[in-house]
Amino acid sequence: SLKAPSCTGTLLKTRTPSARVHHAMVLIHCKGKAEDQQFLYETSVEMPVSQLVKDMVDVHNMRLRIQRLKVEGDDLAQYGPCKPPDKQGLDEDIQAEADGISQPPRGATYCKDPNGKRNGNAPIAQVQAMMRKALADAAMAASKKQVEFKKALTKKDLAEHVDVIRGAVMIAYPMGLPEWDPVRMDIEGDEKPSNTPLGIDILDSTAQIWWAGKQMLPGNKLGDHVGRNEKTKIVAKLQKKGGGAPQREAPISPEEHKAMMAYYHKRQEEMKALEINNEDDYTNSSWANSKSLKNHFSGVGNVSIGGA
Repeated sequence: SLKAPSCTGTLLKTRTPSARVHHAMVLIHCKGKAEDQQFLYETSVEMPVSQLVKDMVDVHNMRLRIQRLKVEGDDLAQYGPCKPPDKQGLDEDIQAEADGISQPPRGATYCKDPNGKRNGNAPIAQVQAMMRKALADAAMAASKKQVEFKKALTKKDLAEHVDVIRGAVMIAYPMGLPEWDPVRMDIEGDEKPSNTPLGIDILDSTAQIWWAGKQMLPGNKLGDHVGRNEKTKIVAKLQKKGGGAPQREAPISPEEHKAMMAYYHKRQEEMKALEINNEDDYTNSSWANSKSLKNHFSGVGNVSIGGA
């Protein structure tokens, strides 16, 4: 008996991501306590506030992780892994000279860290470029510029960038990084709030979302606060528990304020110049002509009589 030809391959080829329908979602412009701690997040009015807090905290913490990786990763690409904590800040050359010993030969890619934090054993130039590209791509994906681009962030997308950084680091250092290296800790570790400079901005599931001067209650759904319209856009504040109501947003942005001040200053200078000028030469200006409107509609412009 003959078997019917399979059409599975044909069906798979016809499926494309562009066929996916994008449903209307609530767009949340989330802001933290710092200017760069802001991002867009899409969700539904049916989302429980407790789950929304958890998801937005994950995105917030992942952005902080990528920002730390960008700083430390660039140093890792240029100066190599970190020294042990008890040797950071020490100059090996000065120490060796004081002890009367000679330093072992260094590789062709050695680059001394001026801060004495890293050992200088950098990877080759091609791997450095690969690491820097992965770090730059991740930093751009987590940047607040994504708000200007109107691109919402997800934990999954940011985690994929961290995975790319992890792969680049593994290629550069196949034997692995020491456990005290900040890059390794940020790649493998799980963020937890602390009073350290690195952990003070990290949030946990007890964080709160505030909108329109009121806290979104964990027992409610998002729609209980913003309504049932899925096309709603709001500006919300994400902060630690116990911080009280956040400061209200300024009615105008700093850029708009600067533009307004520049305009008022220019206008003030013009008014001062008019007060000083006592001449009546302004009467020759077009705006001072009482018949300018009539001339405009009759098609008569500036007509001068020869010899006049």
